[in-house]
Amino acid sequence: MNDPSTFAAAEAALLARGRGRMVPDLDRITLLLELLGQPQRAYPSIHVTGTNGKGSAVRITAMLLGAAGLSAGTYTSPHLQTVRERLAVQGRRIGEEAFAALYDDVAPLAGMVDERSDDPVTYFELLTAMASWWFAELPVDVGVFEVGMGGTWDATNLVRGDVSVVQPVDVDHSELGDDPATVAREKAGIIKPQGVLVSAAQRPEVLQVLERRAADVGAQVRLHGRDHLLLDRSVAPGGQVVSVRIMGRELRDLYLPLHGAHQADNAVVALAAVAALLGDRFEDLDAEALRQGLLAVQVPGRLEVVNREPTVVVDGAHNPHGSRASVAGVQEAFGLEGVVLVVGVLADKDVAGILEPWRDVARHVVVCAAPSPRAVPVTQLRAFAEELWQGTGVAVEAATDVDAALDLAHSVTGADDGIVVVGSLFTVGAARDRYLPVLDDDDEVVYEPEDVDDDVHEERFDAALDAMIERLDAERGSVDPRDVLDD
Repeated sequence: MNDPSTFAAAEAALLARGRGRMVPDLDRITLLLELLGQPQRAYPSIHVTGTNGKGSAVRITAMLLGAAGLSAGTYTSPHLQTVRERLAVQGRRIGEEAFAALYDDVAPLAGMVDERSDDPVTYFELLTAMASWWFAELPVDVGVFEVGMGGTWDATNLVRGDVSVVQPVDVDHSELGDDPATVAREKAGIIKPQGVLVSAAQRPEVLQVLERRAADVGAQVRLHGRDHLLLDRSVAPGGQVVSVRIMGRELRDLYLPLHGAHQADNAVVALAAVAALLGDRFEDLDAEALRQGLLAVQVPGRLEVVNREPTVVVDGAHNPHGSRASVAGVQEAFGLEGVVLVVGVLADKDVAGILEPWRDVARHVVVCAAPSPRAVPVTQLRAFAEELWQGTGVAVEAATDVDAALDLAHSVTGADDGIVVVGSLFTVGAARDRYLPVLDDDDEVVYEPEDVDDDVHEERFDAALDAMIERLDAERGSVDPRDVLDD
């Protein structure tokens, strides 16, 4: 019998599979989950895709479910600082020892799949299987899964997907298509038979694709503006106050500790997803419980303040749509006299589209290499920036890495200025390493019912959970998740 792995050994073995390697089929993950006994089908799940806002929606949804007395496991990607972020329960990432033990449970079966396959199990597939197995073993009441990329051929697409959430769809990864409708066809693949589609606001051509898919598989459709919408929002210290309507139920003056109008939209979608999962039980949820759920939300790396004096804001925007939202959020929330922009971008991204929204906002720019083999070289990124800010009087400097870039940024930041770090989640992760390093003394998941708000009546929600599962099973029947894939 092999000795138990350490976290470092488990992480190294995962990385040896190639963090960025992708194989566009479900053969390996299907076999691996079959060997594990289909753990992803042991609990209801909410499955989230889209171009922007996936991770935020997942985290908000989990906190709302927790406030309702339901333990929620979340699987997100990519991570900012440690791979353990990807697997969490109620916002608390898996600990190092638990991660290593989980890897030891699943890795031997992945090795069996490797022997039977032309391509070995990928890094993302193995992590997906680990999350699925861990959630079943704990167990959690609900799994909330973020799609890695696309939808139809993503390794997460074997989850039950009782509720499928589609965040705003735009062009990002070239592999998915060069127009929103084409991208939407790939993302629509997560919509399951007899499930519920919850859609954010979409372009008309995207919405047409989603509704056609839902009709084809007999899924209910819940749309932004018709079934759920933001009624009002106002900026508040540390976040914003929102009022919403979800399936006819109005919830007023909810405090959301996140910045930016786009996060208000994400909160609406998350509330709609919870309502879709719980059905009529949503009406019975105390408004105060939902209020407490939103109060508990944390979304690292998204318009997040990581330092004071000077203010340092990090935001993982890495496409034009996200960059525009980031600019709007910074201007609305922080009242900075001037913005010193630190930017590092990956080579497969729209560099010009990411930088252009900052042209009239940044007063000083420092470019650097994102900590990834796929990073745009510093010289090339500097050339992009110098061309964009030519004739504006904005200085453009270059640094070898994120830490050096931040040193330069600090040296030119005035008392009323702020530093904003953007361009890639890799860049943001490196900035967080400087200001908010990972501490491993308090992040082991230990979920007990008393962790839920004291005002929640456990017996009531146990009954609600049982009824919800019975309803979902009755509506879904015994559909195999693989049957939802297009021929």
